[in-house]
Amino acid sequence: MERILTVNNSQKINKHKKTALYVLLIYILMQISGILLAKPFHKLVMSTTGLPSEQAAPLTQGWYIALSFAIALILSLILTSRDKAFWDIYQGKKETIPLSIMWGIIGFFLVFFGQMIGAAIEMAIFGIQGGSQNTADIVSIAKGAPIAILAIVVFGPILEEFVFRRVIFGSLVQTTNFWIAGIVSAIFFALIHFDFSHILLYTICGLIFAFLYHKTKRIWTSIIAHVMLNGFVTLVQLYAEPLQKLLDQLEKMQ
Repeated sequence: MERILTVNNSQKINKHKKTALYVLLIYILMQISGILLAKPFHKLVMSTTGLPSEQAAPLTQGWYIALSFAIALILSLILTSRDKAFWDIYQGKKETIPLSIMWGIIGFFLVFFGQMIGAAIEMAIFGIQGGSQNTADIVSIAKGAPIAILAIVVFGPILEEFVFRRVIFGSLVQTTNFWIAGIVSAIFFALIHFDFSHILLYTICGLIFAFLYHKTKRIWTSIIAHVMLNGFVTLVQLYAEPLQKLLDQLEKMQ
């Protein structure tokens, strides 16, 4: 009887590892797919819309980001739905849903203040100015093709939590401890954004997201915080000019 239980547990562990590997491969393939598919997709957009190359570029980038993230997320959801125990990496009871949601909201503020501290450290020690070129580029694409906002605010955060929190952090935390798993996964999370001047900011974000997942044992907690953060940053970036004009008018009125 004990041998049967051991064999079954071993089979479940192997299944989890395969699921994690497949999700990771899907994410990697999505990231590098543009090398082969971006140009053909750009030509398709040009032929469909009749726009010249320069005007079609933002549409191409926005739609490609949205579609590639959506496809990768759907495939990941299909894989994880077929492995029911894939999310059960922790022993003990998970946090209740209301408290998990609350921690997700608290997590947004934790990440927000964590970024402020990280930005202050970057400025004081390294002389790095605020503002992320990666964020500016993505928001610029969203202005040209609003469909990209879905990838920035919804598809991207969910998929990244699957990969960096469950696959990388979740795999490591089972054999090491929170700090090793959290720091390693946070560094990978920072590197994938290709904004190396602000790697500290992304690492802080990744570590806080890992803490939220570890605290509640529910991936949706870190997803809530991640979605709120991306949504807030996108909103501020998209409406930065109108907000500045409004502030200037208020100052003149005063």
